[in-house]
Amino acid sequence: MSSIPAFISELIRAANEIEKLTAHEISRPLDRSVDTIREMREQTPRVDRRRARDVLIDLQVASSRARDLSPEDARDTLLDAADMIRALRIMQGDQE
Repeated sequence: MSSIPAFISELIRAANEIEKLTAHEISRPLDRSVDTIREMREQTPRVDRRRARDVLIDLQVASSRARDLSPEDARDTLLDAADMIRALRIMQGDQE
Protein backbone atom coordinates (compact mmCIF):
# COMPACT_ATOMS: atom_id res chain seq x y z
CA MET A 1 0.00 0.00 0.00
CA SER A 2 1.17 3.51 -0.70
CA SER A 3 2.27 5.77 2.12
CA ILE A 4 -0.44 7.57 4.04
CA PRO A 5 0.49 11.07 2.79
CA ALA A 6 0.51 9.80 -0.80
CA PHE A 7 -2.89 8.18 -0.33
CA ILE A 8 -4.32 11.38 1.17
CA SER A 9 -3.00 13.26 -1.87
CA GLU A 10 -4.59 10.66 -4.16
CA LEU A 11 -7.97 11.15 -2.48
CA ILE A 12 -7.74 14.93 -2.79
CA ARG A 13 -6.64 14.70 -6.42
CA ALA A 14 -9.59 12.40 -7.17
CA ALA A 15 -11.95 14.86 -5.48
CA ASN A 16 -10.56 17.70 -7.58
CA GLU A 17 -10.98 15.70 -10.80
CA ILE A 18 -14.36 14.17 -9.94
CA GLU A 19 -15.96 14.94 -13.30
CA LYS A 20 -13.30 12.86 -15.07
CA LEU A 21 -13.80 9.74 -12.92
CA THR A 22 -15.95 6.68 -13.49
CA ALA A 23 -17.99 5.14 -10.69
CA HIS A 24 -15.30 2.46 -10.31
CA GLU A 25 -12.59 5.12 -10.04
CA ILE A 26 -14.58 6.71 -7.21
CA SER A 27 -15.44 3.45 -5.47
CA ARG A 28 -11.93 2.02 -5.44
CA PRO A 29 -10.28 4.75 -3.32
CA LEU A 30 -13.30 4.79 -1.01
CA ASP A 31 -12.85 1.05 -0.41
CA ARG A 32 -9.14 1.61 0.24
CA SER A 33 -10.09 4.38 2.65
CA VAL A 34 -12.29 2.02 4.64
CA ASP A 35 -9.44 -0.48 4.93
CA THR A 36 -6.92 2.23 5.81
CA ILE A 37 -9.16 3.82 8.44
CA ARG A 38 -9.84 0.43 10.04
CA GLU A 39 -6.13 -0.35 10.24
CA MET A 40 -5.23 3.06 11.58
CA ARG A 41 -8.09 3.02 14.09
CA GLU A 42 -6.77 -0.25 15.55
CA GLN A 43 -3.40 1.44 16.08
CA THR A 44 -4.91 4.56 17.64
CA PRO A 45 -6.31 3.77 21.11
CA ARG A 46 -7.99 7.09 21.86
CA VAL A 47 -10.05 7.35 18.69
CA ASP A 48 -13.82 7.73 19.11
CA ARG A 49 -14.93 4.27 17.94
CA ARG A 50 -18.53 5.31 17.32
CA ARG A 51 -17.56 8.21 15.08
CA ALA A 52 -15.05 6.07 13.20
CA ARG A 53 -17.68 3.36 12.73
CA ASP A 54 -20.17 5.93 11.40
CA VAL A 55 -17.58 7.25 8.96
CA LEU A 56 -16.80 3.72 7.80
CA ILE A 57 -20.47 2.98 7.21
CA ASP A 58 -20.89 6.24 5.27
CA LEU A 59 -17.85 5.46 3.12
CA GLN A 60 -19.01 1.91 2.43
CA VAL A 61 -22.47 3.10 1.42
CA ALA A 62 -21.01 5.82 -0.79
CA SER A 63 -18.68 3.30 -2.42
CA SER A 64 -21.49 0.89 -3.18
CA ARG A 65 -23.62 3.75 -4.57
CA ALA A 66 -20.82 5.59 -6.39
CA ARG A 67 -22.74 5.37 -9.67
CA ASP A 68 -25.66 7.27 -8.10
CA LEU A 69 -23.68 9.98 -6.29
CA SER A 70 -23.78 13.52 -7.57
CA PRO A 71 -20.35 14.96 -8.37
CA GLU A 72 -20.64 17.17 -5.28
CA ASP A 73 -21.48 14.22 -3.00
CA ALA A 74 -18.66 12.11 -4.46
CA ARG A 75 -16.20 14.99 -4.00
CA ASP A 76 -17.32 15.56 -0.40
CA THR A 77 -17.06 11.87 0.40
CA LEU A 78 -13.52 11.60 -0.96
CA LEU A 79 -12.53 14.69 1.01
CA ASP A 80 -14.16 13.29 4.17
CA ALA A 81 -12.10 10.12 3.76
CA ALA A 82 -8.92 12.18 3.36
CA ASP A 83 -9.79 14.25 6.45
CA MET A 84 -10.41 11.16 8.58
CA ILE A 85 -7.15 9.53 7.52
CA ARG A 86 -5.27 12.79 8.12
CA ALA A 87 -6.80 13.12 11.61
CA LEU A 88 -5.87 9.54 12.50
CA ARG A 89 -2.34 10.12 11.25
CA ILE A 90 -2.05 13.19 13.47
CA MET A 91 -3.34 11.21 16.47
CA GLN A 92 -0.79 8.48 15.80
CA GLY A 93 1.96 11.08 15.61
CA ASP A 94 0.96 12.35 19.05
CA GLN A 95 1.66 8.91 20.51
CA GLU A 96 5.28 8.87 19.41
